[in-house]
Amino acid sequence: MSDHQPLTRLVRAAAAAAAGTVLLAAAGCASDSAAGGGDEGFAQDAAGGGSDSVVLAEQPWVDLQVQNEIAVQLLDELGYDASIKKNLSVENAAAAIGSGDLDAYLGNWWPSQEPTFGTLIDEGQVDVLSTIVTGTEYAPAVPGDVAQELGISSLADLDEHADEFGRKIYGIEAGTPGNETIQAAIDADAYGLGDWELVASGTPAMLAQVAKSHKAGEPIVFLAWSPHWMTVEFDTVFLEDPEGVWGGAGEIRTVARDGFADDNPSIATFLANLTFTTDEAGEFYYAHDKEGQAVDDIAASWIEENPDKVAEFLEGVEDVDGQPAAEALS
Repeated sequence: MSDHQPLTRLVRAAAAAAAGTVLLAAAGCASDSAAGGGDEGFAQDAAGGGSDSVVLAEQPWVDLQVQNEIAVQLLDELGYDASIKKNLSVENAAAAIGSGDLDAYLGNWWPSQEPTFGTLIDEGQVDVLSTIVTGTEYAPAVPGDVAQELGISSLADLDEHADEFGRKIYGIEAGTPGNETIQAAIDADAYGLGDWELVASGTPAMLAQVAKSHKAGEPIVFLAWSPHWMTVEFDTVFLEDPEGVWGGAGEIRTVARDGFADDNPSIATFLANLTFTTDEAGEFYYAHDKEGQAVDDIAASWIEENPDKVAEFLEGVEDVDGQPAAEALS
């Protein structure tokens, strides 16, 4: 076993220790969000735990946003009360689902979110309903021309070129499991990265920095994932991890609060039926980021253009009146 194998467990322990703080903060946000009308926190009109209803957790990730919107549009047609709690951190989402304040989450990247969700799942506070996307990738990466010019294919190659990279790894939203794993690797001096810095920012800001560096011919290492248009735009090379520091990702799962399937069996069946290909998820990103389409429009178009998949989503599902869902939408 590598000396760095315990990193994931260290991050998971830190996440579990922080969960109580996150939950208290979330509860404190409820009145503020309701008063201010913002999307962050937990507004009083968007709490989970109801019958014939579902509140979905969401980060500002386009594939998740579109998938949530597809779910909400279809469930609304079936007479259910479906809504989305937006702009949550992964930690806030995990704590809220674990406590029952929110109902479900279609964005459980696995195993990269194991440090945040692992204990909640192990203790039965969060249930895994299904896998919604398979074949994903999620790891530090470099643009293809950087990999070729500097001869980089592995995390072990980075420190040899520390000056060219400015000793910086660009991450996404602060507090995400991917950022935390990078920071844990830095703290443990994995691959000699102890004097490197994690630059945490939102996904759009990170991608803007990658584009800027790529255009200027400057080396950059950043947190990347697939499906996403970045893999084509920058010919992204995901870096190998010979010491097992990085949890990675192979699938995205749908999870729900404990008891949700008992309270809302048809909605739970519907959510468990949802599946998307990596190509579809990549198309969602492209339509939004490159073509400027709104999330709800992307979702509505996808529903109209994919009746066979929608029929699969509705198998074994009833509408709010107990009638077969497929008949209700025909």
